[in-house]
Amino acid sequence: MGDHVRMASTSEDSRYPAIEPYESGSLEVGDGHSLYWEVSGNPEGKPAVVLHGGPGSGSSPRTRSLFDPSRYRVVQFDQRNAGRSTPSATDPVVDLSANTTAHLIADIEALRVHLGVERWLVEGGSWGVTLGLAYAQAHPERVTELVLAAVTAGDRSETDWITRDMGRVFPREWERFRDGVPSADRDGDLSAAYTRLLHDPDPEVRAAAAHRWCEWEDTHMSLAPDAAPFLSVAEPSFQLAFARLVTHYWSHGCFLEEGQLLRDIGRLHGIPGVLIHGRYDVSGPLATAWALHRAWPGSELVVLDDTGHGGGSMTAAIVAATDRFGG
Repeated sequence: MGDHVRMASTSEDSRYPAIEPYESGSLEVGDGHSLYWEVSGNPEGKPAVVLHGGPGSGSSPRTRSLFDPSRYRVVQFDQRNAGRSTPSATDPVVDLSANTTAHLIADIEALRVHLGVERWLVEGGSWGVTLGLAYAQAHPERVTELVLAAVTAGDRSETDWITRDMGRVFPREWERFRDGVPSADRDGDLSAAYTRLLHDPDPEVRAAAAHRWCEWEDTHMSLAPDAAPFLSVAEPSFQLAFARLVTHYWSHGCFLEEGQLLRDIGRLHGIPGVLIHGRYDVSGPLATAWALHRAWPGSELVVLDDTGHGGGSMTAAIVAATDRFGG
């Protein structure tokens, strides 16, 4: 078992300077889906693939700066229906049935083959942790290391925690979130109830539901005093796509069996991993990261005492991990 480390640095100086991709394109992956991808850094460097959060947030240029551009060949892509991939979840008539965890795992493999990568480091945050673990367990021979921040495992118990139990921490905000769905749906699966609203033919209903969902996400992201909203102040089109994809996955249990990633953690035997988690991440309690760490001998758990689901010293911790594995 790896060391249990605590860090408290708040420096952002560890992030590498911004760079631009040297290659980009679209990859047809079937079911009418086309994935936007881009590569930056050193064309001869160590391959690394970045799995964005959400589901639905899309890739971010800032993520490139988590890797030494002289040592890494950094691959980023927008997952199905997110970012610049098509069709976009911003269109309410777009069918999401061909967007599941199994589809995304197959997409990662298709992109790996397309780019001629034999093995790569997997980096992910939040939902990207769940997807990264699922991908690595399905294809352990393709993964050199994992760097995973804001640890999640995609279990329904996590979704229930966020959509219901968190009401005990933020009762006023949770009542507003719950009351955003019809009264007949308030005692059921709130993710599924919001999904129905986000597919309503009335654009005002869709927009209101997306904004209400994003308000609640901003509320529970962190207990850190300097936490600032970002989803609820985003463009309405982004809010809609984000909320549609998150509720699609959460209402289907992230298309995983309950406890699957912890149960199958033995498939990562021999693969080093760093699990990074904020002490103030109230939406994703530390217990998930701790359980995965205890069951995964090749892992190290880094607990940050100055942040929640992001911010603080999280960037520094991620960069420290990628620097270590950069060769």
